[in-house]
Amino acid sequence: MADNQDNKPGLPRRGMQNRQGKKPPLPRYKRGPFSYLIIAIAIFMIMMMLQQWQRVDKISLDEFKLHLGQGDIESVIVKDTEITGQFTEGFFDSQQGKSKKSFVVNYTPDVHGKWLGELLDESGVKQESAPQRIWLIMLMQWVLPLLLLIGFFYFFFARNLRSGAGGMLMSFGRSKHRLQGKDKAKVTFEDVAGVDEAKEEVAEIIEFLKNPKKFQRLGGRIPRGVLLVGPPGCGKTLLAKAIAGQADVPFFSISGSDFVEMFVGVGASRVRDLFKQAKENSPCIIFLDEVDAIGRKRGAGFVGGGHDEREQTLNAILVEMDGFDTNDQVIVIAATNRADILDHALTRPGRFDRQIFVPLPDLKGRVEILQVHAKKVKIGPDSSLERLARGTPMFSGADLAAIINEAALAATMANKDNIEMADLEEARDKVRWGRAKKSRVIDQKEKEITAYHEAGHTLVQSLLEDADPLHKVSIIPRGPMGGATFALPEKDRTIFTKRYCMALLQVCFGGRIAEEIFCDDISSGAQSDIQQATNISKQMVLTWGMSKDLGPISYGPDLGIKDMVYPMPAEKEYSERTAEAIDSEIKGITDEAYTKARELIEANKGKLENIAKALLKYETLDSDEVELILGGGLLNKPTVADLLIAEQAKNNQPKQKSTGQQEQSAD
Repeated sequence: MADNQDNKPGLPRRGMQNRQGKKPPLPRYKRGPFSYLIIAIAIFMIMMMLQQWQRVDKISLDEFKLHLGQGDIESVIVKDTEITGQFTEGFFDSQQGKSKKSFVVNYTPDVHGKWLGELLDESGVKQESAPQRIWLIMLMQWVLPLLLLIGFFYFFFARNLRSGAGGMLMSFGRSKHRLQGKDKAKVTFEDVAGVDEAKEEVAEIIEFLKNPKKFQRLGGRIPRGVLLVGPPGCGKTLLAKAIAGQADVPFFSISGSDFVEMFVGVGASRVRDLFKQAKENSPCIIFLDEVDAIGRKRGAGFVGGGHDEREQTLNAILVEMDGFDTNDQVIVIAATNRADILDHALTRPGRFDRQIFVPLPDLKGRVEILQVHAKKVKIGPDSSLERLARGTPMFSGADLAAIINEAALAATMANKDNIEMADLEEARDKVRWGRAKKSRVIDQKEKEITAYHEAGHTLVQSLLEDADPLHKVSIIPRGPMGGATFALPEKDRTIFTKRYCMALLQVCFGGRIAEEIFCDDISSGAQSDIQQATNISKQMVLTWGMSKDLGPISYGPDLGIKDMVYPMPAEKEYSERTAEAIDSEIKGITDEAYTKARELIEANKGKLENIAKALLKYETLDSDEVELILGGGLLNKPTVADLLIAEQAKNNQPKQKSTGQQEQSAD
């Protein structure tokens, strides 16, 4: 009942005038007397210039004497170096075939001054004195520059007063946030998938923004700041927009890097301006994206001094967040993927007193995310989003959105009516490993080595019970890889058992062992496999305590907050004797896995060779085809060459048909 009464149209609420998220209209300025004075002076100067630039015919001194003797001149004005005058009314120049009114003659006073005066006296032409135009000279030299200077200040300062104190040149301290009001397209929780726990945690914030009196009844205080932490692309920004959309309040969005610029103190000024506008539009949400750009730990050893610009900006944020009233109804949401480097004063209770972890989506979350993005495209009946989700472990929401988009583009380029499962799988491989290099020319010997290498991985992964199920294997180059074997996990693993780790090691060594047995040589293609196996065995010994001799003791580096903020060279916290024991254990684990993988391949040489031959023929095999080969069956599908021939024939068919029609019409 309290909520209904609070939302009645007759009851005024705080900040109701700005709840729509619209900026107030800009003030309209009327022209004052000063503006009209500038316009009048400009018009007067233009008229004077036009009068001075009237068309005047320039004649020589001999022509002037001739016209003077013929009585064609009515009056003259003798100046310092020129003579200007007016012809008699109706004077017509027969040589040029036109009438003239005024003229100008250049002369030298020292040479022509004596006889000129006598000639003018004898002719009886009226002589006028030259007007004094000192005021015009002063106007051009003093008044015009002054007016230009005043006009410059008027346009750059007075006209920009509507954008804030100081105008355009003094608006650096204003916040560069982007305001998303309620009238714009909303993002709700229906658009956010895969983060159910995070949505539950922010549900009470939405309830507070909708009905603040419900929490004030018992004296509770809503968290003033919410910090969203998680890997890139997991939907932190989308979740913040969904909170604003669900609560139906304005949404102020700004990045951490927008606060700091070249001028000292600008960041702190923008923080104050942002929070001031937020309070005027309350209830609302302020979203600070990438807050680690300004929220890093303070200290002389890290930021380079106590007067750093970022530190001043951080201090301003701390003061503003601590200065909120309980009834301000302004929620600050920040997002970062480096929560370990944030200042403790920023994450203490009272500021960002709630941290919500937005992780990579699990299998169920990936299915939901794919379903959200699949609503915007046409998915074919053979496409299985569940199968695609199983084949995308450790993919973020942004990666999954990219997969759907790439699949739609590929289906469009192929002129398909909808997106097929092959398009989705190709898009997944393209997003994670790069585009397939089908046109790359590969040496036959190198291709055979790659086929046996991938066949070794495939055989070991298919026969081991503790390994993940096989998805497909390909020898088509993709990115830096010459080939790849893909697994299809049945579930997301949160813990790694020793049996699973040993199975991973055997799968890693399967390719190198197959090269050694069937190619009588080894290659550099096992580089990534060896590196992955080494990392797994080190984790087993140093971190997970899976060594028999060393026991459950952690020998790895302590990757705590101190090490993240102040990178220091890793120092061994154990003796040289222990280091030798660690090296011995790591080598023992890898040797054991290598021996077991070799025994498995030696016992199934024929199956591995059949897989390698099928790869050389078809280039790509899925799990069902590999299972058929392991069972002794034969594949019956078109090869890559057959597909290319069929595609070429399909492209040539319309041309042949049109040619046949032309021959028939010719007959």
